[in-house]
Amino acid sequence: MSQPVQLVILISTLPGRGPEQIAAFERLAPVVRAEEGCLRYDLHQVSGEPDRFVLIERWSSQAALNAHDATPHMIEADAASPAFRAGPAEVIRIEAAPVA
Repeated sequence: MSQPVQLVILISTLPGRGPEQIAAFERLAPVVRAEEGCLRYDLHQVSGEPDRFVLIERWSSQAALNAHDATPHMIEADAASPAFRAGPAEVIRIEAAPVA
């Protein structure tokens, strides 16, 4: 059985363009959340920094994440994001720390 995949994605927008990131997420989120295997897809704004965001994703498997990355809506969103983002997002894959 495959393990869930958890990602933390750090996003910075160009100065003053944070609202565009929020609007893009609001359009995309319902479609992504309806994808098979999507367990969590939430955007958070960094406190006091209107142009910095953290996206938290959880997928049921690597296959579900791979399918998500290949959807037309994600390809379109990735193509549109350079218009308001300061650079590529930093994707961090996380896993639960072992407890002694």
